[in-house]
Amino acid sequence: MFRRRTIRRIRKEREEKLLALLMACKERWLKQKRLVEDSIDPSEEVLYQLRLAEAKYMFLLKEARKLKD
Repeated sequence: MFRRRTIRRIRKEREEKLLALLMACKERWLKQKRLVEDSIDPSEEVLYQLRLAEAKYMFLLKEARKLKD
């Protein structure tokens, strides 16, 4: 019984951390997207950062969906 509670608590903490990280990555991605949209001629570095932020967000989104199932 003690073990079951501990596992549930650990799982809940992991899910909360994943959600917090997911929301932070989403904000970074949207901020980067707005920067590119507002730029006249975005540099390669800015475009790279946008793709990287989107990839991180999409990865974490898939991980969160796996936990849901």
